Formats: sequence, C-alpha cells, structure tokens
Amino acid sequence: MAEGPTPEVPVRRRPGGRSSRVRAAVLDATVAIVARHGVTGLRYDEVAELAGVNKASVYRRWPQRDMLVSEALTRLADQEAPIGNTGDLRRDLAGFLVAMAASLSSPLGRAISSALHTAEGSAELRRVVQSFYDRRTSTLDQRISQAVDSGELPRVDTHLLAELFTGPVHLHVTRGVKDFTATDAERIVDVILAGIRATR
Repeated sequence: MAEGPTPEVPVRRRPGGRSSRVRAAVLDATVAIVARHGVTGLRYDEVAELAGVNKASVYRRWPQRDMLVSEALTRLADQEAPIGNTGDLRRDLAGFLVAMAASLSSPLGRAISSALHTAEGSAELRRVVQSFYDRRTSTLDQRISQAVDSGELPRVDTHLLAELFTGPVHLHVTRGVKDFTATDAERIVDVILAGIRATR
C-alpha cells in the first residue's frame, strides 16, 4: 500500500521571537514620543520610524491610538520598581516620595498627567492612565501594610495613608515653584507618621 504524503506539522513560534521584539520596540517608542509630544502629538509614522518597523505593522497591531498608548503605559507601570524595605520606614517612605516627584516632574510624567485630563473623551485611556498612578500608589500601600504587620504602625487604612503621603507630592510638582527635595519628603513623612503614631 502506497504511503500518502507526510502531514505537515505546524511550527510553533518561540516566545521572545521577532513579534515580541517588534512589540517591545513599538511600545518603547510610544512612551518616548508621548514624553516628547504628549498623547495628542503621537503620530504612527514617528512611532514606526523610532521603533525601526513598518508603519503598517503598528496599525495592524494597534488600529487605534488609544489602544497603543494604553498598552504602552500598562507595560511601563508593570516595570515600575516597588518601594524598598530597608527596615527603616522613614527612609523608605522619604526615598519613595523623592523618586515619585522626579518621575512626575519628568517629561514623561507630565505627559501622562496631561493625558489624564486631555484624553479626548477616551474612557479607556483615562482608565489606563489612572491605573498607572494606582499601581504606583499600591506599592506604597504594600510597604505601609508591612509596617502595620510588624508593629511599626498602628492599624490604619493603608490606602488612605498612601494617599496622604502622595497627595502633597502631586501638589508640589503641579505648582512647580521649586524642586522637591529630600528635606521636603522627610518633613511630609515626619508629620504624617507623628500623627498616625499619636493614635495608638
């Protein structure tokens, strides 16, 4: 009996192949351009040129600008480093606030803040930008929870406390009167910690 043709075995794409590299390059380029021109200044041809890919590849994967920006910011938020835990709560909190102020003051930080208020009616983009900020606050929330569990702080609404720490930083950066310094961070931390510990 004659043998039939050997059936073709589908070739599985290896993770981390060209498609993955193209995606990473496009998302990195998107973040860079948003930092430079803001969300409203994002152009697909500039993204493609900076990423070194064909513009059609960008359109095919992200047919709408909001989809592209949303994925880029989500990926960026996922790469954010968590707050450290050196065993010194005051130092950890102050260091986090200084780093947060630097991030907010950067071109990208200002572009993201602008996107939150000028998302041109895009509920999805507003959701992702807000999620970016929420993820950053959640890392502070976790460090405060650790301090509560270890007895460094009394039982407290950790999310509310995280907002109390970050609120003055947002206000300071928005005003733009002067740079936010380590001294500013330490003053905020000392006042809030003193108030919380006085509730024991």
